[in-house]
Amino acid sequence: MVSDKFLLVSMDDEMAKSLADVLGNKTCKKIIEFLAEKSEASEKDISSALKIPMNTVEDNLKKLLKSGFVQKRKNFFWSKKGKKILMYELSNKSIVISPKNSAGSKAKSLLPSAILLLAGTFALWVYERVSSVSNLDYGKMVQEAGSMAIDNLGAPFFQSPQPTPLWVWFFAGGLITLFIFAIVNWRKL
Repeated sequence: MVSDKFLLVSMDDEMAKSLADVLGNKTCKKIIEFLAEKSEASEKDISSALKIPMNTVEDNLKKLLKSGFVQKRKNFFWSKKGKKILMYELSNKSIVISPKNSAGSKAKSLLPSAILLLAGTFALWVYERVSSVSNLDYGKMVQEAGSMAIDNLGAPFFQSPQPTPLWVWFFAGGLITLFIFAIVNWRKL
């Protein structure tokens, strides 16, 4: 995962291997040290300063780009022959290597269940809406009969409480179940 300030790498990620390759490579370390002293440099600048062949610099820059240590600058130059000359710089990112099961990956494992919960809640909400529209006339008749009975009792402001919709109970129960499952199985996720 790459963000503006951090490079978060899991131990089982492909990126961890490329980081290990870079950290174990002497030429890559020399290029990193050179770019740390300079704000930017081209392949030719690096090659001539470190006295390394251009193809070696090119291969190592590819590794450094893949690992996230180095990034291409937006500005570039054109050579006399019309070739685009890219400039490279160190990326200003902190690299965080996390264990295999980080909190983010554990939370991601609960995502399919949360999506199913939302889909089920939405389906129940739609069902209640459709069934309430079809029973609208019946509901009006019951309401009118109820209000007439209440008027006869002399309590015009009394109204029976509305029952909580079924979708609310379904959603609350699903959230509680998901929360309990996450707590109980947090180490296994």
